[in-house]
Amino acid sequence: MKSLLPRSMTLAALALLCSQAQAETLQTGKDVEAPTAKWEGVALGFEPPQPGLLGDMLGIRPILEDHGFHYNLGYLSQLSYNAGGGYNHDKQASYIDQFSLTFSQDLQALTGIPDAAIEGNIVNRNHDNNLTRDRLQDPRVGLTDLSQESFGGQSITRLGWLTFSRSFLDRRLQWRIGMMNKVQDFDQIIPCDFQTLTLCGGKSANSLTWYNWNVHYWGSTLQYKLTDGLTLKGGVMEQNPSAPSRSHAWSWSTKGSKGFLLPMELELKTHAVNQLPGVYNLGVLFTNARQSDLYEGVSGGPGASDPQGYRSHDRTWFLYTGFNQQVTRHADDVNRGLSVFYSLGLGDQRSNYLHWSTSTGIRYRGLFDARPDDWLGLGVSVVKLSDRYKDNQRYLNQMSGISDYHDPNYRPVPGHSVTAELYYRVNVTPWLQLQPGLQYWHHPAGVSETQDAWVTALKTVVTF
Repeated sequence: MKSLLPRSMTLAALALLCSQAQAETLQTGKDVEAPTAKWEGVALGFEPPQPGLLGDMLGIRPILEDHGFHYNLGYLSQLSYNAGGGYNHDKQASYIDQFSLTFSQDLQALTGIPDAAIEGNIVNRNHDNNLTRDRLQDPRVGLTDLSQESFGGQSITRLGWLTFSRSFLDRRLQWRIGMMNKVQDFDQIIPCDFQTLTLCGGKSANSLTWYNWNVHYWGSTLQYKLTDGLTLKGGVMEQNPSAPSRSHAWSWSTKGSKGFLLPMELELKTHAVNQLPGVYNLGVLFTNARQSDLYEGVSGGPGASDPQGYRSHDRTWFLYTGFNQQVTRHADDVNRGLSVFYSLGLGDQRSNYLHWSTSTGIRYRGLFDARPDDWLGLGVSVVKLSDRYKDNQRYLNQMSGISDYHDPNYRPVPGHSVTAELYYRVNVTPWLQLQPGLQYWHHPAGVSETQDAWVTALKTVVTF
């Protein structure tokens, strides 16, 4: 009964995904087929590239693009301030930033291989300022969210990915191989525009077995278009807990790998709801890398199956699903309107302390006629902690004989946390975005003894 809500949502999402695919198939089978609009995700948060601050760089950029080299150079900063509440009431303004270069080199003209390309990503992150860690949550429990989603834990320049890709079967099959990242293929139906982590993109990163954006690991993936809108994705990747370490930032080595990740996902792009664009997905991630059991007590405690003396599991899983659907449009501009999103992640609570997490919200592009490119966003997320993790916290308190929450050696027993964010993004110029926001944290890190918190935020994006 404890997992009934997320499981029912998962089944509902699966049923919706299948019904949407069936509707598309029936439509394409009509004797007289109506023209199908090109799928555009602008109103869902996927903005097309805009002219950068440096323009065409005195003609250099057009020359590079004529030779198949395409790139995006950007700057991102995130500022958070604890306006009230939280674990530590002392005021702090936490600031982080990053520069990112994402590029691709088209190889088809040089090699004749269909859609052959080299793709890469390099990210420079700066500052170890984390408001969540320093002020918002009790440091004696694990993180359930971040006020600054791009916090990377260290100032470092890293290789995010470097891969080779090509297509087969008239572009219905795409293959990618190399030092990759999950964001190249999987769980990309919801953009990362909110500043709180649980509202940024989908939920697959909560598996805690693969990593977002600027961390690479070896692997190979395939994407096959079952229909024009329905794509089946799969792959094999290394599961390497050492991948986020500083020593791995530019390493080609697989040192530290513990096993394999086997992701599989269905993604559907459709116009089935009021002929407006929507995207849906359902994915599962398996790993054979040993994951330690969270409970050190009698039922899950020390055993011979793990070298360190704790029970471990060599088959764990994570399920994720979601949708992003435009529901209204302006009469004169399909790219202005309201969209709704939902995402869910469900983990193996024997080894993942984030049992399930879910988010929902709305976005509105072009709310005001005078500001057609501005965005308004409102989202709410809930994270429920693993029962196994909570049992272990109680067990450790029992073993130490501590029952006072205020004792520094006490282990808090978390339940669930709720995070909400409201933002308004101002497109000052095509290359500059300013996004002030307000965050509300209920039971930070799931600890009911921690006071609810208010956080003011400012996100800045510059495209060069």
